[in-house]
Amino acid sequence: MTVRIMTPESVLFEGNAEGVKLPGTSGSFEILNNHAAIMASLEKGSIRVKHDGKDTSFDIQDGFVECLNNHINIAVTL
Repeated sequence: MTVRIMTPESVLFEGNAEGVKLPGTSGSFEILNNHAAIMASLEKGSIRVKHDGKDTSFDIQDGFVECLNNHINIAVTL
């Protein structure tokens, strides 16, 4: 699946990933390959992207995520 994490100023991450853990406003959750379509708001916390055999983390203040057809778009403020 493809993941794009962006702020109003820049793109923090763009590439393929095996999974993404997100700090949802109703609790943390993970999006994996072939996940059902979803839109959700995010709260302060850490986004963890699993890619190329490693985890990369991004600390955020808030944001939202859209998942559709294995394309994950995440808009955040830092």
